This record gives sequence, C-alpha cells and structure tokens, in this order.
Amino acid sequence: MSAINEFLLKHNLRIAQNPCVSPDFCLDWPALQADLRAGKACEYVKSRFATKAGEFTLWENAAGDCAWKHHAAGSPLADGVVIGDATFFPATFANLLTLKNFIQEHDAGSTIFPTAGAKLGRSTLGVGARFTTLHWPAVEWAMSALEIGLTANQNSIPRELVYDVDAMLGNRLDAVPFPFIGTNVPEGHQGQSVEGMSHGCVLSKLKTGFHRRRIAWSFNADHQPIGGKFDVREDALVKGCLLASYITFDLSPELALNQKADVASIPADVVAKTRARVAAAGLKLDDAAFNALLATVWTPMQKMKRRDDKYAAARRAAFTTEVGRTYLRELSIDELPGLTTPETTAIMLALCEVLGMPVNFVAPAFGFQKNTPYPDNAALRKLIEAQWNVCKQFGVSIGFHSGSGKSAENYQVMGEVTGSALEIKTSGRYTYEMGVALSQSKNSADAALWRDWYQFTVDMAVAGSFSTDATEQKMARVFVTTSLEACGKPTDVFASPAACRAALEALPPSAEHMTFFEYNFLYVLAAGGKPEKAALGDHSPAGYQQRARFYAVSPEARLLFAKRIAAYLIFLAENTGLASKERCAAASKLLAGYATLDAMLNDISR
Repeated sequence: MSAINEFLLKHNLRIAQNPCVSPDFCLDWPALQADLRAGKACEYVKSRFATKAGEFTLWENAAGDCAWKHHAAGSPLADGVVIGDATFFPATFANLLTLKNFIQEHDAGSTIFPTAGAKLGRSTLGVGARFTTLHWPAVEWAMSALEIGLTANQNSIPRELVYDVDAMLGNRLDAVPFPFIGTNVPEGHQGQSVEGMSHGCVLSKLKTGFHRRRIAWSFNADHQPIGGKFDVREDALVKGCLLASYITFDLSPELALNQKADVASIPADVVAKTRARVAAAGLKLDDAAFNALLATVWTPMQKMKRRDDKYAAARRAAFTTEVGRTYLRELSIDELPGLTTPETTAIMLALCEVLGMPVNFVAPAFGFQKNTPYPDNAALRKLIEAQWNVCKQFGVSIGFHSGSGKSAENYQVMGEVTGSALEIKTSGRYTYEMGVALSQSKNSADAALWRDWYQFTVDMAVAGSFSTDATEQKMARVFVTTSLEACGKPTDVFASPAACRAALEALPPSAEHMTFFEYNFLYVLAAGGKPEKAALGDHSPAGYQQRARFYAVSPEARLLFAKRIAAYLIFLAENTGLASKERCAAASKLLAGYATLDAMLNDISR
C-alpha cells in the first residue's frame, strides 16, 4: 500500500469525504472486495464504456472506493479478482493510465479523458477548481446543455494542487507568498493532488454519463512554473501533470532572476527567423528594443522548450495514441512588468514558433483585477484590438487571466474583438458561489458552516487591517472599506481593532462583501477553521477534517451551488459568443425548472 493511502486510512480520511488527495480512487481494496461480494457497492449504470479489451462499468462503495467491472473475459488490468461471474479491478492510478490507452486505441473520438480536440484550442472557458471538486457535475451539465466543450478542470500547479503526495507527507512542500495576508502558505493549499484531480475529473464524467454526449473537454495544468527554483523538481511536475491536455507555461520564476543573455550568443538563425516572423505579422521592430527583450527572455524560453520536450516525452512513454499524446499550450506573459505591448506579444509568439512549440493561447497583461469589472469598455476594446491584430497573424487565441467578475459588456467586447477566439479563466468565482448557496440553504448544518466560514473572513480582515506588514494592512483595509462603501456605511473604522470588527459585524453576512471574496478560499484547509496564519494550507489530518465539512453539505446546498455554477457558465458563454443566445436561453429555462439535484444530473447524459 502506498504511503498516502496508509496516511488517509489511518486518519479515516476517506474518498467520500475527502476526494482527490490520493492519486488512487481505491484506498482499501480488500474492504471494497468484501462490499462487492456482499452487495454493498453500487454500479453507475451510465458509466458503461467500450475498450479494445471489452466493456467496463464503474462501481463504488459508501467509503468512496471505486472499482472497474470488466464485462468480458480476460484480466487486462492489475490486481483483478473474480466476484460472481465477472472480474473487478481497483481504481488505481496505474489502472486508469492503462484504461486510457485501451479506450483511445478502440475509439479515438472518445471523450472520457480530457483531450485537445474539437474547438478547445481556439475557444473555451477555463473553469478553475480553487476550492473543491463539488462544481464538476454542474460544469458537465453546462457543457451538455450548451453543447460546447470547456476547460472543465483547471488548476495552478504546484501553487494550488499538491504536485507530489510523497513530498507532502515528507513535509517537503515549498511555501507560496501571499502578500495580501502577509505570510507564505504551503503549496497545494486546496489539499487535493494533481494526480487525484486528474483521476477524479474522469470518474465524474463517467458517473453522470457525460461521456455519452461525446463532447470534448480539457484539463489545464495552469501556471506551470518554468525555471528558477523549480528547475530541481521539474521532472516531478511533468510526472504529476501527465493527464493534463493543456499546459500553461509561466516564465516568471526564471524572469525574476533577471539574468540577461548575450544576444550574440543566441543562434543567428533563431534571431533572423524571429525577426522575419514578426515582420511578416506586420510589426516594425526597433533594434534596441528587440535585442533587449530577446536578451531578457532567451534563457526562460530555452527552459520552456526543455520543459515542453519533457511533457511530450512523458506522453510518448505513457500513451499509445496520437489523441492521447496531444496537448494544448498557453504562454502566460501577463507576469512581465506593465501592460503587454503588441511588439512583446509578437516576439514571444515568434520565438515559440521558431523553437518548435507553437502555442494555442497567449495571455497578455490587460491590467485586470480579480472579480472587478474593467471600468472603460472603449479603452478595453482598444487594448484587445492591439493584441488581437498580432495574435490573429499567428493563429493564436487570447487567454484572459483574472477573468472572473467582469461585466457582461466586458465579456462582449472580448468576444466581439476576437471572434470568440479566446479563453476566459475563472477560478475564485466558484468559491463565492458556494458561499451564496450556503447562505441561502435552510439546512441547519449548512447554516453553521456558512456562519463559521463568514466569521473566518471577518477575523482575517480585522487582523490584516492592523498587521505590522504594510502590504497586508493596506490590502485588508481596501477590502474592509470597499465592503462598507458597498453597503453605504462609514469607512473611518480603523481607530482600533474593536471598532473595525464592530463595523464589519454590523453588516449583514453576505458573500458579496469583498472581505469574504478575498479570504474565503483559505478556509478550506485551515486547521480547525482557525483564522490564524499558521493554520492555513494545513496538510495534516486537522486540515483535511476541515475540508471534509464542505463535502458534507446538504443536497439542498449542492443543488443551489450547481444551479449557480451552471447559470454563470451560461452567462459567460452567451456574452463571449461561445454559444448562441437561443441555446443559452433554452439552457437557462431548463436549469430554472430543477427542484432536485438528481433531476439536474440525470439530464447530463440526455
């Protein structure tokens, strides 16, 4: 048994209440065998799928452990046992990889696993999982109802997901700076592992029967850090992201070192081809500016190429089909200082082409703030047009990072200028939507969770407002005053912590307050739910017991949450032009009619 599975079983952290921590979806195979023999496991009838080795269905017991039932002769997976007239196999990560090859060798058009197919490399919405996995069924419903594929699973790795569960158990995870709370939080602050999420998002599609719709979807390993301190563990990052069908390359760790290359040492043919490609895109280059940018990005780009080669090699080694090996690329350049110029975008895209790693998306900096509409649509249109005039020459779509919380008009501008050749990356929105759902639920346990969660954000805001860390104090006071202003309350509340607390606690608890939006995601893995910096991102049993509270929410809260997630995706799809107004209207009408979560989920497979 693996160390992570031993840890989870020892502390009774079972998949049903704490999914996607282990790469495996079966922690206790002997116990699951006993349940299968005793008739204490259920079959997901809609999960049935064909492979070159025969058909399979997914089974699960009350603890959340899963098994594959093989509806044919033979033993194509590992650790099988005969129960009755069939052979069952544990849902291990190793068996999942084998199944991927069996499925895609049999049917290259299968949509059980994430792929780079259909329009996913041109037009998509990035659905971040900054919180839990509870939003997945709603995303599947939205894709089915709108008949469009989305980036249905998206996470920053290793910032949000645990990149290596053994490193986690060995207390070797690095820390991530969060200036707005004045401290560092351990990597993987959501608690789940990248391999666990890779596994879980596939099983979710089978449980709901989404795979029957044959709508392609993708999994984005977002903000993959290139260079800097990440050089020493890039092989582990590559290994963890094996099932991702879309990689975002973040050059900022290497750029932060500010180690400029000698332009004379760059191969002459690379320089010449890059110049020619930029000129062909219609831009005139200033020699000094071109050489300065080339000197700045050359080493990071070489490291991006090295990492890209490793992603490709890992897929060639693990997967047997072209569809199984292909992945999308995004170059994130919004970390470079200031607003991104068209010239910078052109040079970076040209370098990607010249180095043999053309990208599908590029993410320039537009000056977006999370969860805040862009204030000037005319100015936004000009910014996007300047970038789009370059991107369309390279056949590249624009990735809009920090895409949550923009106005309908903002999204319309993005869609109109690019012809919907875009990706809107959203993440924090879905944590907010859970807050709204819990606040509206009539279930007493949901109400208690909402009360505790909201109070956590108030406590964090008050503590931050009087922090000795200048950045933390400044940001916390912005969150506090913005929340008060929105409710028409006085903002001169910083005479003392008690005065600040009294002002915030006088507001009606609401997920709309900026104080809630900014601090809410930190609660999911806060040991004991404590608003203390030392408790945040806690990978001990205490942190995971806290996380389990969210997986215990009522069916009422789950329905409210699912409907809000789906409504938001419909809103985005309509305003960006990814789906027609007529289809969005029909989906909204269907969504409004659901009285139970089961009814909503039953419609996913049609």
